[in-house]
Amino acid sequence: MKSKLLMIQGTSSGAGKSLMVTALCRILSNKGYKVAPFKSQNMSSYIFKIDNSDKIIAQAQAIQALGARTQPDVRMNPILLKPIGNYESEVYLFGEFYSKMTAREYYANFVLEKGFKMALNAFKSLKKENDIILLEGAGSPAEINIMKQDIANMILAKKVKTPVILVADIERGGCFASILGTLLLLKPKYRHLIKGILINKFRGDKQILIPAIRRIESETKKPILGIVPKINHHVPEEDTLDGQKKGNIANRNKNSEAISIEIDKVSKVIESTINIEYILRDILK
Repeated sequence: MKSKLLMIQGTSSGAGKSLMVTALCRILSNKGYKVAPFKSQNMSSYIFKIDNSDKIIAQAQAIQALGARTQPDVRMNPILLKPIGNYESEVYLFGEFYSKMTAREYYANFVLEKGFKMALNAFKSLKKENDIILLEGAGSPAEINIMKQDIANMILAKKVKTPVILVADIERGGCFASILGTLLLLKPKYRHLIKGILINKFRGDKQILIPAIRRIESETKKPILGIVPKINHHVPEEDTLDGQKKGNIANRNKNSEAISIEIDKVSKVIESTINIEYILRDILK
């Protein structure tokens, strides 16, 4: 059976992409699919050490793997950038240290020449083993200063032909302007990949949003697929999966069980507030 693909992008950093992918991994796993998360390139100081190895990936992808009920795998985050200060990062490829680079060096000499090919190889390998791949974008796809080198968002989406759902954070304000601005700044060849929009972190009466939703759907010709409430949860965002005692496998497993329970809670809320049937029927390809 041909693998199905879906990418979650955001109008900004912190829009809720990582948690949305984690929840969708669990929702689709509950429906019997074999699911894997994938983020081609992640910049993070919060890392996860793969069991029985010295290889590392971003913590977010390890948590998403937990959501998918599968083992963390270096292919889920083939490029990890670990910031070390002074506009410089340690670059890890498939979990192993590769080099230190400045942002300028990374974008000018590495990302398209070598990085993108390695990310695609990891993606293709995962795709062969899973029913669904849930891809996570990075930051915003409309960062026009790096758009030509942004292998975490639309360059990747177009290459692998995945539909995209755009997540907007309404808690911060400016949600609807962010949606319109993101779509405006995208090139038409990328804009058509966005198949729907999720409004995230809402507090209050959803009826108040109806006029704005109608306007956004009219302006963008994209459906609003759900209004997700602000969820108080304990799925780690900055703390490690390992807990306080790094390397303690017993403690790590216990902590993973607690996180898995939290993922279940979050997933139930999200599934009840998004149009999952439409996503399965009309978007997942």
